Amino acid sequence: MRSVFLNLCLLMVLNVVAAQQPNVSRPQITGISHMTLYADDLQQSQHFYVSEMGWTQVPAGPAEAGVRFYANHTQYVELVSPLTKGLDNRLVRIGFSTSDAEAMRTFLAAHGVRVPAHVSVDGEGNKSFALLDPEKHSIEFTQQGPHAPSETKSANPASLHINHAGFVVRDRPAMDHFYKELLGFHVYWQGGSGPGRTDWVMMQVPEGTDWLEYMLNLPNPPSRAQLGSANHFSPGVVSMAEVQQKLKQNGWAPAPNEKPLLGVDAKWQLDLHDPDGTRVEFMEYAPVKDPCCSPYTGVQPSPAQSW
Repeated sequence: MRSVFLNLCLLMVLNVVAAQQPNVSRPQITGISHMTLYADDLQQSQHFYVSEMGWTQVPAGPAEAGVRFYANHTQYVELVSPLTKGLDNRLVRIGFSTSDAEAMRTFLAAHGVRVPAHVSVDGEGNKSFALLDPEKHSIEFTQQGPHAPSETKSANPASLHINHAGFVVRDRPAMDHFYKELLGFHVYWQGGSGPGRTDWVMMQVPEGTDWLEYMLNLPNPPSRAQLGSANHFSPGVVSMAEVQQKLKQNGWAPAPNEKPLLGVDAKWQLDLHDPDGTRVEFMEYAPVKDPCCSPYTGVQPSPAQSW
């Protein structure tokens, strides 16, 4: 009898605890919002992103810390000045677009993730907050405000869509627990540089086609060049021939090693580097054959609406 009574008491306690758990659903995560990078020479960077890439600068005029270069009305690369020049790691933050920033903040807090006490609102009405993932990468969730950037779109953008961004990952299980199990990202493709290797894992956002790329198996510590290659972003393009033509029209003079190559993921790509060494991986939206290593498991990206 005493055992039955104790079991009933335990059941009542568990029911109370369950009732106290917040019933918070995750808002949508629809794509890559932005990537924030350190830049040692903002004027050199301005030439690369405006003149060669053909992206729209906000605000216009001389480049200052916090300047943004827009691929379309919601996606951009942001540059800030480091306290010390010559840093090996130029990655500051990767941003994701969400349907509701405050709901996302509440959702993460309910699952034990340390988040700010409130979201921030900028001059264009964008709501956002930043946090650290399990490997201490800074990420940000942004809810698009009612006002798009007012500057006139550049005449010849090389790409109108940032289809992915990537960074170094050491502990895949910990990162999968956060991005896959909690946030709903899923494996879009994974493969490696040799048989039986997994060096790259594409984690597609749950309500879109953009993805976050885990860059695995880098030396510890990696060199500056290795970091610049791993911590990268990718402008999507329909045709590699077309993007090369646009870049040349914008004044790009290719170096001998700046040639298109077909990745093991079966997509054509062209690697450029900004003045601080961050890799800019132009990539065709569609594969041209079956990929190595694993099949694609998500919808292929496509050009974004520009403005």
